[in-house]
Amino acid sequence: MPDINFTTLGLEFGGGAGIGAIIGFAAKKIAKLIAVIIGLELALFKFLESRGILTVDWDRLTAGMFDLTSAANSSTPPSWINTILSTLSVSAGFTGGFLLGFRKG
Repeated sequence: MPDINFTTLGLEFGGGAGIGAIIGFAAKKIAKLIAVIIGLELALFKFLESRGILTVDWDRLTAGMFDLTSAANSSTPPSWINTILSTLSVSAGFTGGFLLGFRKG
């Protein structure tokens, strides 16, 4: 039977949860800021295009976004099961904390 140290396991889980909550909270705030900046930029592009100052190729702009997502979905990480199992205690706490921080952010 494996020797499990529950104190260490609890500290790893709690530490991961705390760090995850902080990063989740910050990630949501940063995501909101980036969304506002991109929205303002696109609105500015549309305004300048309506005034005839700027010409935006909207098809090319959106086609570049679709190419990035298809390239990201094509690769799979090698031996991902071993990675998950080796970091399960910290990652479980981190994930829970991240989701809580992201939700409260």
